[in-house]
Amino acid sequence: MPTPLMEQYSAIKGRHPSEILLFRLGDFYEMFFEDAKIASSVLGIVLTSRSKGEAKIPMAGIPHHSSKSYINRLLKAGHRVAVCEQTEDPEEADGLVDRAVVRVITPGTLLEEGILDEKRNNYLAAVTPDGGLAWVDLSTGTFRLEPVAPTRLFDELVRLSPSETLVPSALEDADFASRVRLAAGGIVTPFHDWTFDRDNAYRTLTEHFEVKNLAGFGCEDAGPAVRAAGAALAYLKETQRGPIRHVTRIERCVADDRLFLDRQTQSALELTETMRGGGREGSLLWVLDRTATAMGARLLRDWVTAPLRSVEAIRARLDAVRELQGRDVQPLLKPICDLERVLAKVGANRANARDLAALHDTLAALAPVRALKFESPLLRALRVGEHADLHGFLAKAIADDPPPVLTEGGLIRAGFDADLDQVRSAARDGKGWLAEFEAREIRRSGISSLKVGYTQVFGYYIEITNVHKERVPADYVRKQTLKNAERYVTPELKEYESTVLGAEERSKKMEVEIFGRVRDRVAEDIPELQATARALAELDALASLARVAMENDYVAPEVDDSTAFDVRDARHPVLEKVLEEKFVPNDVVIESAKILLITGPNMAGKSTYIRQAALLALLAQMGSFVPAKRARIGVVDRIFTRVGSSDEIARGASTFMVEMNETANILNHATERSLIILDEIGRGTSTFDGLSIAWAVAEHIIEQIGA
Repeated sequence: MPTPLMEQYSAIKGRHPSEILLFRLGDFYEMFFEDAKIASSVLGIVLTSRSKGEAKIPMAGIPHHSSKSYINRLLKAGHRVAVCEQTEDPEEADGLVDRAVVRVITPGTLLEEGILDEKRNNYLAAVTPDGGLAWVDLSTGTFRLEPVAPTRLFDELVRLSPSETLVPSALEDADFASRVRLAAGGIVTPFHDWTFDRDNAYRTLTEHFEVKNLAGFGCEDAGPAVRAAGAALAYLKETQRGPIRHVTRIERCVADDRLFLDRQTQSALELTETMRGGGREGSLLWVLDRTATAMGARLLRDWVTAPLRSVEAIRARLDAVRELQGRDVQPLLKPICDLERVLAKVGANRANARDLAALHDTLAALAPVRALKFESPLLRALRVGEHADLHGFLAKAIADDPPPVLTEGGLIRAGFDADLDQVRSAARDGKGWLAEFEAREIRRSGISSLKVGYTQVFGYYIEITNVHKERVPADYVRKQTLKNAERYVTPELKEYESTVLGAEERSKKMEVEIFGRVRDRVAEDIPELQATARALAELDALASLARVAMENDYVAPEVDDSTAFDVRDARHPVLEKVLEEKFVPNDVVIESAKILLITGPNMAGKSTYIRQAALLALLAQMGSFVPAKRARIGVVDRIFTRVGSSDEIARGASTFMVEMNETANILNHATERSLIILDEIGRGTSTFDGLSIAWAVAEHIIEQIGA
């Protein structure tokens, strides 16, 4: 017969068959049966067994206080984790302690520091085959949707690089899910088909945002994207099992507002990571990121992968960068915490006292930032709130240097709550009594070495060495025997212990309750605080571009609606940072013919030169200065590259097939405003055939596309 505990476990596990269930038992999370075997293999922990009659139940455990690193390793191995906690105090339980799953942790629903990369968003995406795309970062509250052309969907997934992507369950085994998995890179999770239904999705969104319709968000006619967004939000609610008050709005993105970069271009230009090794060092982002805050770093990454197309918006950023070159604002931003992620923890009821202390310190650091005066319209439009009421409230509520664990006590500042102060006083006065008691017992017994102490196991005691045990008063009751001493207790000391420990326990419970109310008060201001966080992130990202421009002698490009591309003494932004020798500047000028044919021997720098041209255009359109003496660049709508095929070849495609597929994609989607970078077309076939193909492609681009 199974024990009541194992019956409870089996019932909970039955509701979470696809997750590793962490089952709280005291100070440990235990895993049983197949979960234990998987955990033992992935985590390298000992696999033991629990007796069940003659059978042995496989069992493995991890300490709850250090579970974060173990959970991270399970996630990286592709597993979802269900966290089952004790939902009542074991001392108050009548029989078996109640337990329940309080959260399901997946790669796309993380909130934990130490697991998250502070410099990049942790997106959960949801997609539909007809071009529905939505993405949400639970750790920041960012929530966006975009209706896209189905052919463009996979390129957008490459850009977003989500940690987890949801697809309708009915498509789990379809080619669509395989293509999503290939593009997104993270795990693909099949989710209930009904959550992708238009009516259900619409209801999920409107109920969460407490609105009658989505018109206020500009999403009323977003079609498939609304279905994807509803599914993403439903997934968050199903996994979090609690509030997500920091997801306060949804933004609609418009594809035509930004420069389109397909997956080949994003990879070939090494925007956020290198092709060899996938590391950040050696990428364009590595050069540009001199941000002072994690929020600024994440926003800058978004700018790199989604440059602008509006001349007006580009010029506004350039003006802001120009003004910030003479302003040292980043030292003012360094004391700022990761406000977005602190607010996310507040909204999900997972913030601790240290998070609120960091929020208090951040609010205190806003005054000098608010005092900055700017001329640029973009900088003047940034709104950093004052939040004086909340700052004052937190100053009164949260103690200095509070502990990270809520149940340890010491969270709430003295004077904030009169009832708490009274209970604390009882505990504190009792400790004064303890010193008096020790002095009195020394006088009464005549034993000068008598000590009064405390252990968690035995409570309060009177310790007397064996040398003096013949002088022990008659009312002393032996409690513990040591090698060289005996420990005793008296009725008076036992009464004190009951009073003081009861007061301390009540004090800690009261602090947890009060802290919950303090956290709820902070949650009321989440929308305003998020607006401040967005302003700080934008200021930081702009300041980073200004700093890079100053340190590397970049120049402000002249950006317009022409088809001009005239850059003098240009340099490759990444190579000039990694080469030991000085990079030789060169001109990149595409005139009326609108085509440059680059020839030369191997290792002459042809590939570097054409990649450099693409990076110059991208930098200009993200609002950055460029590495050159002078630059005029007309806005392009897309950048296409055909420079490598190693990834596809590794999947079994021939060099020639890869080249032709990628070239066909360019010819089918390029416009007269596209920048096309082609590197040695036709290498996968004979010289004569390759030359013929290259000639025909160039002729088609000039005569048919007009690029």
